[in-house]
Amino acid sequence: MPSAQCRPALSAPPDTVIWQAARLFAPSGGPLTISPYGSGNVNATFLVTPAAAPSQPFILQRLNPAVFPDPRLIMHNLRVLTTYLEGRRLQPAPAPGRRWQLPRIIPTADGADFWLDAAGACWRALSFIPAAHTLDTIQDASHAREVGAALGRFHLLVSDLPPETLMDTLPGFHHTPSYLKRYDAVRQQAAVPDEPEAAYAQEFIRQRRGWAGVLEEARQQGLLTVRIIHGDPKVNNVMLDDATGQAVGLIDLDTVKPGLSHYDLGDCLRSGANPLGEETTDWDRVYFDTRLARAMLQGYLAEARPFLTAADYDYLYDSIRLIAFELGLRFFTDYLAGNVYFRSRHPRHNLWRAVVQFRLTASIEAQEADLRRLIGELR
Repeated sequence: MPSAQCRPALSAPPDTVIWQAARLFAPSGGPLTISPYGSGNVNATFLVTPAAAPSQPFILQRLNPAVFPDPRLIMHNLRVLTTYLEGRRLQPAPAPGRRWQLPRIIPTADGADFWLDAAGACWRALSFIPAAHTLDTIQDASHAREVGAALGRFHLLVSDLPPETLMDTLPGFHHTPSYLKRYDAVRQQAAVPDEPEAAYAQEFIRQRRGWAGVLEEARQQGLLTVRIIHGDPKVNNVMLDDATGQAVGLIDLDTVKPGLSHYDLGDCLRSGANPLGEETTDWDRVYFDTRLARAMLQGYLAEARPFLTAADYDYLYDSIRLIAFELGLRFFTDYLAGNVYFRSRHPRHNLWRAVVQFRLTASIEAQEADLRRLIGELR
């Protein structure tokens, strides 16, 4: 991985909890080098390199208890997933010249999947994927195609893993009708500020609330099937080969759970085909890039086509539109609630984020005919 992902080694006393955790998972005794790693904002992540085995570094993480209050559920899912994939030896195999890896659990010397420190925090170790890196934003159509391919391959590999074998670690996640109920409850308790962005957001939601249950209604009718999803298939969770730029795997598997694959694909397209990103304040220039969307869908369908049904294709457009709307709804609700869920840099930050997602949704809606035609061409 590029050195930019790994910061200077820690110089903390060797009796601190980080060092205690690292020694438990180290494959051999002796000195260790520990460096903060990556740019994630949920878990504390470190790269550990044993002096006795410098070619076998591993990832050490402290799970965020505020996000994952029951780490046993997370580790159960990760163990089931990795055991299943190792058992089937990642069949069907990747195309010639490609490699595919997912992080593996590294147990302690006692065979445990994780360790709870004296404060109750959960520590775990995962295998390190060598000669690979991540990027925070889509660089071009080739990169977009690889991001789509990575998600499609993941979905294909787990398409016959029974969903009931995994725990639902995030109940209600991507259940848009539930987010609408939460929004209604918050709006009744909190006065909507008299400002144009808030008025725009409120009206945008009002006009679309009757449609927001489109995917859940299809699931209830038996049109869409619950499968295993990644849960957070953003661009920087796709590992790219240092030499070829090809996708080699998906990381950040803590959100893997039962759900609709449309949630993943919609989220991937929402995040990857928005060139200005979620944090822009240049709202008039926010748009959904169908060129990048085409590349992502091409990569995804090249891998996922074997398990997709006719109904899956019928609801692809709805998934793209819905997830952008849903995130805007969640941002606006959090703004009204006082910014209690999403981290914010200033009081109006989540309001501005909501406007970006609603403008993105509007761009998707304006291109509905083109997107449906594109999906029809690729199916």
